[in-house]
Amino acid sequence: MHNRQTQFQENYNLAFTQKLKNKDIPESGSKGTVLMKQGKNEKANLAFSQYVDSIMDICLKAPGVPDSDKEEVIFLGPDENTAHLMDGACNYVHDRHYGYWRAFTTGKSNKLGGIPHDTYGMTTRSVRQFVEGTQRKLQLKEEECTKLITGGPDGDLGSNEILLSKEKIVGVVDGSGVLCDPNGLNRESLEKLAHKRVMVKDWDGKLSDQGFYISIDDTNVTLPSGEKVANGLDFRNGFHLWDGIKADFFVPCGGRPQSVTIDNVHKLFEKDGVTPRYGNIVEGANLFITDAARVYLQDKGVPLFKDASTNKGGVTSSSLEVLAGLSMDEETFSEHMCVREDGSVPDFYQQYASEIVEIVERNAKNEFEYIWSRSYEGPADKRIRSTDCTNQLSEAMNDLNDTVGSTDLYDNIQLRKMTLASHIPKCLIDKVGLDTIIERVPENYLRAIFSMNIAAQFIYQYGDVDSPYYFYKFMAELEEASQKEF
Repeated sequence: MHNRQTQFQENYNLAFTQKLKNKDIPESGSKGTVLMKQGKNEKANLAFSQYVDSIMDICLKAPGVPDSDKEEVIFLGPDENTAHLMDGACNYVHDRHYGYWRAFTTGKSNKLGGIPHDTYGMTTRSVRQFVEGTQRKLQLKEEECTKLITGGPDGDLGSNEILLSKEKIVGVVDGSGVLCDPNGLNRESLEKLAHKRVMVKDWDGKLSDQGFYISIDDTNVTLPSGEKVANGLDFRNGFHLWDGIKADFFVPCGGRPQSVTIDNVHKLFEKDGVTPRYGNIVEGANLFITDAARVYLQDKGVPLFKDASTNKGGVTSSSLEVLAGLSMDEETFSEHMCVREDGSVPDFYQQYASEIVEIVERNAKNEFEYIWSRSYEGPADKRIRSTDCTNQLSEAMNDLNDTVGSTDLYDNIQLRKMTLASHIPKCLIDKVGLDTIIERVPENYLRAIFSMNIAAQFIYQYGDVDSPYYFYKFMAELEEASQKEF
């Protein structure tokens, strides 16, 4: 009943965050949720198939239905624990003769030309730019910092946060329980769990005399400190609020939305109400902390970066996976984007995935630098909260994107080509050709790339400025460069 009552609001909040997150890719933001009846979770695959079927009914024209001026092009991307659904959906829409079936789902298996987010740690790579960027600005050594993670080694974010980092991890919380050691969990044993994609209940490493594992099924357990845990499930759910844990960094990589609210955020501080138990917070998981709690933390001096900025690596990867599917014909896509049955990986696929990783990290670093400069540098009276900066940055890009899209700038052929070429990975242009890509990709998608790219370039360079002079100057420089290049 609770899930049914909160489904719409949760879906709306996720979609709103997605809209903010998608500011520098052509896709807009949306979310879809399928709420299963109690006791029917084993039918989840069937429910998702029906969901996809209904989307195809929207996209595919039935006999006798007149053509519309605007073609519907819809893509689905994986969220936590849904990557396994992407292959079946891709194959299904192929069987229904959907023209863009190669791009319909993203994060699918590499045999279908997908670039799995978890394999390359795409989402985590953008999160890491905010963790490592903070360490760089504060002159902290990564391997000397302590860190708490919610979301375990069985998940995409949690596993890659372990594998791509060097911090001393003092606690991991997942579906099975809590694994904690204030002296730092053994790296080798943690990475073993992450490689196997299993929960912390399968931990086989050593713990110090202060370390412990509490299962969600445990009752009346005594911790090394002498404190008693009456209920393991309750302890797991509120572990990030427990006064026995502290760290230099808190990186939520999983967990329920609104796990930190204005009602419990005070528990993230020592008993003096001033000293934070987590020196820095980088949100990997969506909506883990409410807006009011974010404000409270920042006003108390805790550097915090919200989900709409930090975890956009996955959507960036998905967007460029879509672009490959739209740009290539079936034969080229099969030869250069699909890993073969014997497991051999085409050279182009490896190169394309590597370029996506570079783009993910570059975009995230650009956003980190923008936010840090406006939130943690310069005169104190000129600074704004990082979460407000995220919102303003996203809104400014989205607004300018809409404005550019309503002009005739796209009709300038040289400017169009240069702008599209700056977005499209070089190896894809080399393989297919820019003119061929422009010919194959739907025009509304190309227009979205064009307006988004110009908006992103301008805002990162000039910020959210009201004066039209700066935009005029910026566009004059772009047009001059495009005439020389094309």
